Amino acid sequence: MKILFYDTKPYDKDTFECQLPHFPGIAIDFLKTDISPRTAPLAKGYDAVCAFVNSNLGKETLTVLEQCGIRLLLMRCAGFNNIDLETAKSYGMTILRVPGYSPEAVAEHAVALALTVNRHLHKSYIKVRENNFSLVGLMGFNLHRKTAGIIGTGKIGAATAKLFHGFGMKVLAYDLHRHPDLGFADYVELNELLSSSDLISLHCPLTDSTYHLINKDTIEKMKDGVILINTSRGGLIKTEDLILGIRARKFFGVGLDVYEEETKNVFEDRSDEILEHSVTARLLSFPNVVITSHQGFFTQEALDAIAQTTLSNAKGYETGNVVSGNLVNP
Repeated sequence: MKILFYDTKPYDKDTFECQLPHFPGIAIDFLKTDISPRTAPLAKGYDAVCAFVNSNLGKETLTVLEQCGIRLLLMRCAGFNNIDLETAKSYGMTILRVPGYSPEAVAEHAVALALTVNRHLHKSYIKVRENNFSLVGLMGFNLHRKTAGIIGTGKIGAATAKLFHGFGMKVLAYDLHRHPDLGFADYVELNELLSSSDLISLHCPLTDSTYHLINKDTIEKMKDGVILINTSRGGLIKTEDLILGIRARKFFGVGLDVYEEETKNVFEDRSDEILEHSVTARLLSFPNVVITSHQGFFTQEALDAIAQTTLSNAKGYETGNVVSGNLVNP
């Protein structure tokens, strides 16, 4: 099987090449460019393409891939909201993803964001580097005995809930399905979670029902001085409403590893650019907002798991032994 790997970063190439000897019969060519209608013709002659969560896999791109004979899309990520699923289905394409690579990696990053915005670590770091050892503007609050609200208790949400419980926090959870390992958590309705939590962390998938779950109405139901963390999908939060809430001093702090305008920014160096009329620039202008570059998954353990599962998916497709839980369009 020949796979064309789009949007290659050095760590992708290193990790996948390290795993390839364990999967004889699979060959990968790595491209730095991402997939798009313009670059999709490069897939001609290959058996599959490998793409990421921010790749353009809309109708136009998939049409070009179909003309190139591609029938397998390997997503080296859990998310697939960037794929036109109806078009892929009409072309008979199989989509395989990595539903779970390291829940702990994302959970730990969520906690890191919460600690950072609570204790103003981003501001403290800069102040001390300038020989400013004043504590003015750095006061936070104890997480111990406060309430953490976890929206979405799949593998990542459950791992996050356990970490906040370890801080001595009361944990409220909202999900259609209860996680068997969260006996310490109280499952409540969304409105109760919003109004009772000192810290809210989002861990649900982006669907039609969760799109802009956090909006003007749900923000109004939150406690004043709440901390909001999002390491899931940017579309869960209506950014304009979030900005209004920040300006109204509703939030003690906001930590975002994902946000609606991130597509052009994710994993790219834009340090020489001026982000005019940019939602990102507006969010970064607030002193109580911390944004990271979709790095919640970025640990060595997670990258190893992503490579192993992606290559196993390719081998399973080739041998007719696909793991059903990895199928996006069974």
